[in-house]
Amino acid sequence: MLYTYLVSAALPRLICVNMEAHVIDYPCLQSHFLQKLMGLFFEQDSFDDAQRQMFAARLHEQLAHLQTELTRPCYSKGQASIGAELEVYLTDAQFTPASVNQTLIKAMQHPQLTEELNRFNLEFNLSPVAAAGSPFSAMRNELNTLLTQLQNKARDIDTQVIPIGILPTLEEQHLSPQYMTDLPRYRALTRELTALRGEAFQIDIHGQDTLRTECSDVTLEGANTSFQLHLKVPANRFSAMFNAAQLATPLVLALSGNSPLLLGKRLWQETRIALFKQSIDSRLKDTTQWRQPARVSFGHGWVREGAWELFAQNVALYPPILPYLFDNTPFGELCLHHGTVWPWNRAVLQAGIDGHVRIEYRALPAGPTVADSMANAALLIGLTVSLASNIEEYLVRLPFEYAEYNFYRTAQCGLNANILWPSQTQHHPQEVPVAQVIKDHLQMAKDGLLELSVDVKEIDHYLDIIERRLAFGQTGASWQLETLQEYNSKMNRTQALAAMLRDYVDNMTEGEPVACWK
Repeated sequence: MLYTYLVSAALPRLICVNMEAHVIDYPCLQSHFLQKLMGLFFEQDSFDDAQRQMFAARLHEQLAHLQTELTRPCYSKGQASIGAELEVYLTDAQFTPASVNQTLIKAMQHPQLTEELNRFNLEFNLSPVAAAGSPFSAMRNELNTLLTQLQNKARDIDTQVIPIGILPTLEEQHLSPQYMTDLPRYRALTRELTALRGEAFQIDIHGQDTLRTECSDVTLEGANTSFQLHLKVPANRFSAMFNAAQLATPLVLALSGNSPLLLGKRLWQETRIALFKQSIDSRLKDTTQWRQPARVSFGHGWVREGAWELFAQNVALYPPILPYLFDNTPFGELCLHHGTVWPWNRAVLQAGIDGHVRIEYRALPAGPTVADSMANAALLIGLTVSLASNIEEYLVRLPFEYAEYNFYRTAQCGLNANILWPSQTQHHPQEVPVAQVIKDHLQMAKDGLLELSVDVKEIDHYLDIIERRLAFGQTGASWQLETLQEYNSKMNRTQALAAMLRDYVDNMTEGEPVACWK
C-alpha cells in the first residue's frame, strides 16, 4: 500500500483517449513508469546528506513553479475520467497468508499487476476510463477478467485470491520482517519511517475487543488492503470538488466497511483507518508542547487555494523521507514527497503536455465483491460532483473538524454511526443517523453521475446495490461479525475465523452483492 501510493503520484504520464473503447490510455503507467521507479529509484535504500539538501531545495523550487503550471489551459479542460486500484490477499487452502506475490507476478507477466508491501498481497491497476457512458461496468468487466486470470494461476500453486480489507486469519507472526517483500523500496520506507520514530510503532484500537500491540517495522501497515479511486477534475474547480469529496467520504465509508477483525479481535467496522494511521505514525508523544501532524490524516482544513495548497502543506509540514533526485522529470521530487504523506483523500498531479489533476480516494476497503466496489465508487463520485455544485452552502454550516469527526465515527461504527450533517434551517449542529443522511442523498448522487454523462441504466444498476445494502443494513463488516458470532458458539475463535472466511470466499466467488449474503 505504501509503495502503491508513491507510484500513483511520482511521475508524469502521457494521455490519449480511445473513443471507441472509452479507455483513457496512459502509456507511461506500467512500462517506462514502473521500470524507472523499480530500476533506478529504489535501487537505493539509503540516502546521504547531500541528496537530502538538494531534494529539499528542489521541493521549494518546484512548489513555486506549480502555481503557474496549474494555470495552463490543459489542467482545466478535457473529459472527466475514472481510474481504480484494487489490493488483494493471497492465502493457502487453510486461509493462512501465502507469501507468493512475486511467484504469481512472474507467472502472470501482466503489466497491470504489482507486488505490495507484504509478500501475501498484490495490486491490480485498472485502465482509466472516460466517466461518460458505462465506466463502472467497464472497470468491473476488466477487474473480473484480471481476477479470474490470477485465480487460475494461483490454483496451480494451491493459492487463493481474496479481496478483503483485513484478512481475519492474520496472526502476529505474519506481520514480521520475514513477510515483507524483499525489495529496496520497502527497505527504504522501513528504515526512514522507523528512524523518524526511534522506537516501535504502537497499536491501540478499541471496539468490542481491545487490541494493543507493537511493531518495529511497517509490516503492520501491510495488513490493510484497499480499493482506491481516481477522478480527474478541472484544476479551476479543484477546491470545490475536493471539499465535496471530503464531505462525501464518511457517508460512503459507513456503507462500505469490510475490515472489522484484526489478529482475532473485533474492532472497528473499518479497522484499516485506525491501523494505517498508528502503524506508520512516526511522531513521539510528549517531545513537544504541540502535536506534530500525522502523515496519515483526514486533512488539515477545507481547501481554498486549489491543488497547489495541498502540495504546499506537505512541503511545509512533513520532512522528506525518500529524497531521491530525478533527472529531467518535471515536479518529480515534489510529487514523490507528496506521495509519502497519506491523507485519506489527496491531490495527484499529472504534469506534461496534457497535464491534469486528480482526486485520489483512498479510504475504501477491498471487497467484498467487485459489484460492491463499483457501487461504492458510483456513490462516492456521484456525491462528489453533486455536492461540489453548492459546496459553500455546506462548508459554512459544517466546520472541518466536524467532517473529520464524521469520518472517524463512520469508520468505527459503520451504518450505526451518528454524524453531524448541515441542514438549511440549523441553529446549531445536531447528530443524525448516517443511514438516513445517505438515503436522503441518493438522488443527489444520481444527479452528480448524470452531470458526468453516465448512462441512466448504469446509474440505476449500481445505486440499486447501494439501496439494497441500506435496506438490509448489511455491509461486509457486519456480515463478518455476525457470521463469526454464529461459528464462535460452536468452535474456538481460530476455527471460527477460518470457517467465516470460507463462507466469505464462497459468497464472493458467486458474485452476488453483500446485501444478499446469508
